[in-house]
Formats: sequence, structure tokens, C-alpha cells
Amino acid sequence: MPGTTRNRDRVAELCSEATGVPYRTTRAWAAEGWITRRQPVPDAVSPEQRAFEAGMVTALAGTGRERFDGTPLGFTAALPWGDDLLLRLDAHTADQVLARLLPRIDGRRGALHGVPGLRLTPQGGQWVLSPLQGGARVRLAHPCPDWQPQLPEHGDGVIQLWRRNRHRLHAVEAANTGEQGRGGAPGSLAQDWLFSRMLRRPAIMGAGVCGHDSVSTYTYTDRSRDLCIDWCCAWRHSEVERQLRRSGLTAPPPDLAEEENPSRASGLIAMGGASVRLQGGCCGHTRDPRRGCS
Repeated sequence: MPGTTRNRDRVAELCSEATGVPYRTTRAWAAEGWITRRQPVPDAVSPEQRAFEAGMVTALAGTGRERFDGTPLGFTAALPWGDDLLLRLDAHTADQVLARLLPRIDGRRGALHGVPGLRLTPQGGQWVLSPLQGGARVRLAHPCPDWQPQLPEHGDGVIQLWRRNRHRLHAVEAANTGEQGRGGAPGSLAQDWLFSRMLRRPAIMGAGVCGHDSVSTYTYTDRSRDLCIDWCCAWRHSEVERQLRRSGLTAPPPDLAEEENPSRASGLIAMGGASVRLQGGCCGHTRDPRRGCS
């Protein structure tokens, strides 16, 4: 039926625009019914995988204005297939992304940073991020097929826990595994869903980035379930919000009750007590909302 064909085409477009997966691939997914208008981007299936991906987002965002040039969370594309997720790194920030994710402790303040229990290992010609406990994992792709990560060393009071304990949890990690960024607070389940979905939609955020400046991402320190994405100057954040909503970001998951009065405040995407806040300013360059800065 023509209507069915048009619907599949649109679903494929939404998936491609959100993830960066080529349209010919997403069109095949739509034809097989693997993606739908309600959920154009495949979700992680298991709670363990969603929690791992959400922990990555929390670590990448940090607790202050942390920057990755051009890519809000450090990735340019995502190939999501259930619990199998491949993320494409930006060539210029790949090592910075890994340094942010790998667990470390500030020996002077005792603060733990990164994802507790996360380790980076080579598997089958790829680099894979996975926790020491459980079966979650995220595969990495780099524009250079011979890429070798330049990983951080101990120094300046910082202890790289993954270097000290490569195959087992450090005591500090064991005490924080499963708690980083969520702490068992109400809304943790919603945060896992929402942040995991954000990780799987890097192309929407990256498309609105201006070439001349950076993008900063950070979590609010007063509300641990908020993720804020702050553009110096790019598309109007309302356009980014519209695309994220159309990509199924807040489609009610099967194990999460739908909110009676979900927030529709401009720039705020909320689901089950967790939220993503989109902000945009202007750095003084001339801006066209369709083309970015000049």
C-alpha cells in the first residue's frame, strides 16, 4: 500500500537522522518491521544494558561545563540493535572520550570519576567498553581502522583505577558500582531509559553544531537526574527538541508508567522524573537557524 510505503520511508528517515545510520540500512529495518513510527530508534533490551549506557552518558556529561568539540557526547553516529550498540567516535576527541569514561579517583579529594567497573578491551578487531560484572557492552568504531587509543596515565594526584586493577574491581569501584549518577533515587529507571536513548541519537545533536565553536554538555549538580545540553550557538534548541521527540525519545517504555501530565515546557524533555534540558545561546556570530553560524 502507498500509505504503508510512505510511512516506512518516514520511519527510516527518522532513524537515519537520529543515529547517523545510512538510510538504505534503516529502510531495510523499516521494511522488516524492526523500527516503527512510535519507536524509530531501537532501544536497549535489557535493564543492565540501559543502566550501562546511562552511566556512560552521566560520566561523559560530568558535573560542570565539559566540552567535546562538535559532538555533544563525543560520538558522531550510533548503530543500535537491541543490546548490541556500536558508537562511532570523532577522530579528534576519541582519546578524550575514553579518558572521561575510564574509572579514576582523585587521590587528594577521594572523588570517583568515570564509570565504575568499566574496562576497555580489544575484541575481534574492535575496541569494546564493558563492565567487569555483567554482560553489557558497547562497541567502538573509529575513522582510522588502525587506531590505537592513547590512554591516560597516573599523575597529578589522579589514580587510574582501571590500570591498577585490570581484571577485578577496585574497592572504590565496588562500593559505587550501579550507583554512579543514580544513587538508588526515585526516577533511576526513567533515567536509564532516557539517557540510554540519548546516547543512541548522536546525529540529531551533532547536526546542530556550529563548526567554529564547541558544544558543552553537563548534568545539573542540584538534580542528579537532569542532563543539560548547552549549545554556544547553533540551531534553535526548539528544532533539536522537535527532532528528539519525533525520534521516539519519550515514547513510554513497557516498564515505566506514563506520566499523567508530562511537561511540555520549551527546552525540557521529561520522562518519569528524569529529564533532558536543551539550551542555546549566541556567541556573537551571525546565525541562521537552518545553517548555523557564519
